[in-house]
Amino acid sequence: MTFDAEKALYIAGEWQSGTTTISNINPSDISQNLGEFAQASQQQVQHAIDAARAAQPEWEKTPLEQKQKVLQAIGDELIARCDELGTLLSSEEGKPFAEGRGEIYRAGQFFQYYAAEVLRQMGDIAESVRPGVSVEVNREAVGVVAIISPWNFPTATAAWKIAPALAFGNSVIWKPANLTPASAVALTEIIHRQGLPAGTFNLVLGSGSEVGNTLINSDQINAVSFTGSVDTGRKVAAATAPNFVRCQLEMGSKNALVVADDADIHTAVEATIMGSFSGAGQKCTASSRLVVVDSIHDAYVEALIKRMSTLKIGHALEDGVFMGPVVDGNQLQSNLDWIEKARQHGAELAFGGEKLSLEHDGYYMAPTLFLGTQNHWDVNQEEVFAPMASVIRVADLDEAIATVNDTRFGLTGGIITQSLRTSALFKQQAQTGCVMVNLPTAGTDYHVPFGGRKQSSFGPREQGQYAKEFYTVVKTAYQRPY
Repeated sequence: MTFDAEKALYIAGEWQSGTTTISNINPSDISQNLGEFAQASQQQVQHAIDAARAAQPEWEKTPLEQKQKVLQAIGDELIARCDELGTLLSSEEGKPFAEGRGEIYRAGQFFQYYAAEVLRQMGDIAESVRPGVSVEVNREAVGVVAIISPWNFPTATAAWKIAPALAFGNSVIWKPANLTPASAVALTEIIHRQGLPAGTFNLVLGSGSEVGNTLINSDQINAVSFTGSVDTGRKVAAATAPNFVRCQLEMGSKNALVVADDADIHTAVEATIMGSFSGAGQKCTASSRLVVVDSIHDAYVEALIKRMSTLKIGHALEDGVFMGPVVDGNQLQSNLDWIEKARQHGAELAFGGEKLSLEHDGYYMAPTLFLGTQNHWDVNQEEVFAPMASVIRVADLDEAIATVNDTRFGLTGGIITQSLRTSALFKQQAQTGCVMVNLPTAGTDYHVPFGGRKQSSFGPREQGQYAKEFYTVVKTAYQRPY
């Protein structure tokens, strides 16, 4: 696809230039600049807010079938162009093409799902405790929604926020991550072609300090949906609270995969490979803590290391690549720093642990496995966002579950077991928002709720019908006939 990166802002139905630009470097080949992308000023962000406020009532009143067709068309185009847009996404984010293509396809499914939800917005009728009085309960749009999305799933995460926001009649101001601007422009072009009232949807590229702060501190925004780090999530919550702006936060995690004593080794290894190392471990659902029962530890570790040695690392668009580069130089250096911290704690480096020099000059590193780690170490308590996993040896299932829960996070947790009793106990006792049995911790469906506990999430759940709890407000109407 072709686009004018220097006019990448979309405000009030028009493409605009910014006050400055940033380079979009391909992490698989840092000699390739994918474009100089516009950055919005605070004044332009305010223009987007004003436009969204003006357009929202018109969009909310748009007939349901028209709204449904708009979202369906967006979803259909994303799926039809998933090869093309997946290539673009992989080029700027670094995930292999199969994952990039799959993300675009999933983004299309989000829009298709919420296109159907448009036609399922039904209220409730209740009897009043007072004779002759009728009661109706309906949902209405929140108003203007600011969406702040991350770089690791630049299209899918944005889609699962934008689609329900539009489906329920809100206007949107979207601030994507600066590391993946091309994917944001591509999605915005698709939305632009649907002819929404000018200002219903706006794209403002820029830094968190400039664009993000303007949005979260505004008293003209009705809701903010954010996905990112815990530290930034706290800032969002603190900024929105004085203005009583509703806030939805999806933040970090430190997910654990338990390998029970009766686990099938092949299943455990494949779940680990996909959960820990796909996407270069840059997933909030990645399994970075491998909690392994003592009796199966040695066999599992041997099989895992053997499987890790077969993984192909390389350019995101190269055939057969399992893991591409990490997203940029800062992330690579952070990962290497964490590896050194693990060593200083006393962890045994069993595989990987180094930067890789490959055919293309990019931000490559080897998938990394540590043994002999303790759950209380920083490397097992802080989100690292790297293709790095640490094995924690435990005596039995009780200690395994206690270890899973011994964290300030609680997004996903998994267990590999052949026992129904063990899986039932784990599903009941794991203090996480999502529980996986004989599956990778990474990988969720689009029609059911997604979110975590503790410091992983704050506010209503995302996805599925549960999204309406955030993107709508409830109105209860009482009436006595004349």
